[in-house]
Amino acid sequence: MKRIKVVHLITRLDFGGAQQNTLWTVGHLDPEKYEVVLACGKGGELDSEARENSKKGLYRVVFFSSLRREINPAADLAALFSLWAFLRKEKPDIVHTHSSKAGILGRLAARAAGICVLHTYHGFGFNDFQNPLVKKIYVFLERWCARLSQALIFVSRSNLNYALKNGIGPESKFYLIRSGVDFSRFPASVPDPTLIKKELGFEPGSQLVLSIGNLKPQKNPLDFISVAAKVASKIPWARFLFIGDGPLRNDVEKRARELGVFDKIRFPGWRKDAAEWISISDVFVLTSLWEGLPRALVEAMRSGIPPVAYETDGISDLIKDGENGFSVSPGDYERLADRIIDILENADLRWRLGQRAKESIGPEFDINGMVRAQEKLYLQLLGLVPP
Repeated sequence: MKRIKVVHLITRLDFGGAQQNTLWTVGHLDPEKYEVVLACGKGGELDSEARENSKKGLYRVVFFSSLRREINPAADLAALFSLWAFLRKEKPDIVHTHSSKAGILGRLAARAAGICVLHTYHGFGFNDFQNPLVKKIYVFLERWCARLSQALIFVSRSNLNYALKNGIGPESKFYLIRSGVDFSRFPASVPDPTLIKKELGFEPGSQLVLSIGNLKPQKNPLDFISVAAKVASKIPWARFLFIGDGPLRNDVEKRARELGVFDKIRFPGWRKDAAEWISISDVFVLTSLWEGLPRALVEAMRSGIPPVAYETDGISDLIKDGENGFSVSPGDYERLADRIIDILENADLRWRLGQRAKESIGPEFDINGMVRAQEKLYLQLLGLVPP
């Protein structure tokens, strides 16, 4: 039987859950049934991984210099025509788009080329913290592109409901497919946690408070520093780690110095061994203001680390306050800090929340199950299996 040709399109391969899950998907679609092409803009931290996998024959990767994250009318128009020409030449059976810019341009190009297209919302390009006019423009574009889509995938029920609230639909096109993680890697085995703490410059008996994410406004890392300052004032042996990088790095480091916690916190950038650092942590923290379904949170919970986070979007799908972690109102960093202190001071509470967090991450979060669910949807959209 002829293989089904699928093009996955994403704006750029930066570090992040959407990008990592897309790379996993294109690398793990059944090679006997699917011919896979990955299309994206240039300049992401994961470009080299995509190229290596392409050399191994897992998929082909094609980079578009005009496809950029920033809004640029000339470049965006060039990207639209380039994608349209590319899809006309490739003639895929299906196009699967990810991220806001690629989602809009890719769906326009695919429909203009007469190709079946679906989109995954790993979160939205609009949020309640934006200028209302800017949000209205984004919502209008998403409503328009939703009409062009054969299916719309959401990684969290909260995002699905948010789409309904904003008139992005119809619901008959909606599918819930969780953003998965590799169950074989979490929890990671760490024979001697003191070696990692030594690498960080932390004392063997210190308690570790961890966060992972881009140093961008969405992740709100400045609140993490405020939290660290309050926790450190109550628990002097607490230490803090933020894995990730981004445009707010200088601001975050400056705030840490101003609040007197710079010597108790580390910013190692992005790490491929983050699974090991998660495993030795005592608390996992997210101060995000909006989310899809944060992959790092799923990884931490799967590892049995109690989570504390702002209750927003996909986080509310995962954390049940007081049962498998704690969630507080966005922006209430003092209460967030108090919850972290409670966990660090109470070993029984820490163990109970951690165990229940681990139990919360069931088969629907398995990354291989995520790929199989996408394959099933492709076959349904192409009329090869019944819905």
